[in-house]
Amino acid sequence: NPLKGNIEDTKAGKQLYMLQCAVCHGDTGKGEGVASLALNPKPASFKSEKVQKETDGALYWKIANGRAPMASYKDLLTEEQRWQLVNYIRTFSK
Repeated sequence: NPLKGNIEDTKAGKQLYMLQCAVCHGDTGKGEGVASLALNPKPASFKSEKVQKETDGALYWKIANGRAPMASYKDLLTEEQRWQLVNYIRTFSK
């Protein structure tokens, strides 16, 4: 992760998260966003040990490529923005 530990990038990741991810994953990252009710499988909880044990690279890949029902974000977000999201997702472990 080329942006690991950068506070400004983590703040930018939070803004992106609220715009792009919170509708499904929820404001608190538990996978309980308003759109999650209609999704199967349900969105991942970023607070879970399973997600937090994943490497930064694995999280980045999932953001970039998606997996049904999650969309791919490689054409919507820049590489830098995807790493910013990874940084923000890591804050849910605290």
